[in-house]
Amino acid sequence: MSNARATGKVKWFSDVKGYGFIVPDDGGDDVFTHRTAFKPPLTLLKTDDRVSYELVQSKNGKGSGTKAVEVELA
Repeated sequence: MSNARATGKVKWFSDVKGYGFIVPDDGGDDVFTHRTAFKPPLTLLKTDDRVSYELVQSKNGKGSGTKAVEVELA
């Protein structure tokens, strides 16, 4: 998958757990994101925040599919 920039809205994000999900503007499945994937100076996401991000294949073995990285407020 290419590193295409995408946009969406935060469905939910847990500051305690450090991860959450984004609803893509172009439809499809919700996209996982982790606070380590935020583009500085972003440190926290809130429900309904508008964001832009890059999609990459998950490689950590804990899940399959895509995840959002380089996440920033849109």
